[in-house]
Amino acid sequence: MSLFEVNDTGRIVVHGQLDRETLSKNFWESLSGNQRSMLVSNKKCQVDLGDVERADSAGLAWLINAVRDAKQNGVSMTLYKMPEKLQKLAKISDADSFLPVE
Repeated sequence: MSLFEVNDTGRIVVHGQLDRETLSKNFWESLSGNQRSMLVSNKKCQVDLGDVERADSAGLAWLINAVRDAKQNGVSMTLYKMPEKLQKLAKISDADSFLPVE
């Protein structure tokens, strides 16, 4: 199973571990051309983190960069079901104020 799945409505489900061992490239580069085009045409996406089993500071950085990259491409990204440990890491890192978590 891949790290994440993107459906045609702009919903992205992240699976497994979001850490330095599983993250090889940034979110936007991981998308196919069709997926990027679909997100840009929808102008928004929802990232479901409910299936994330573990995350570290690399995972948090990946999310921050995903939000940034989406915004640079005219896509509004919202994070859902963020695991409690990842929320705490974001708070400790002072990143919680600019992550679009619902």
